Amino acid sequence: MPRILLPAKIESCAPAMDFLREHLAEEYGDMIGFVELAVEELLVNVVRYAYAEGSAPAPEVPPDKWGMLELGFRHASMDDVPFLCVWIRDWGAPFDPFLEAPKPDISLSAEDRDIGGLGVHLVRNVSAHHCYSGTDGENTIELYFKIESDAA
Repeated sequence: MPRILLPAKIESCAPAMDFLREHLAEEYGDMIGFVELAVEELLVNVVRYAYAEGSAPAPEVPPDKWGMLELGFRHASMDDVPFLCVWIRDWGAPFDPFLEAPKPDISLSAEDRDIGGLGVHLVRNVSAHHCYSGTDGENTIELYFKIESDAA
């Protein structure tokens, strides 16, 4: 299971995208753009919310994990349907973007809407399934992208 451990900083988005392209572009070229979009949006959320300024590690978080995030992927099957599962793990404050991020009013025109706030909405729309879990000082977001039968 390929994975990469990076500092939870905005500057880590570039090496994270390089990691995805290196490992996924050849086999999943048709979906790599969606994967990159979703992962970048969620990495920014980790930096902003899990490691917000003034936050401190929970007692159960190993010192070498605080301030870090991990990105990886694996193949999964749900009801005999193949998926690419991409996951992001961090050891910061708990934050479920799917429950806690405000829902944007997409009925408004771009001119009438505030800047930002569409990231989690986009993630929901480019992935087939998504989930968050948080236990023992560890947060994990999993995104599932359906693998088309000719790519499986």
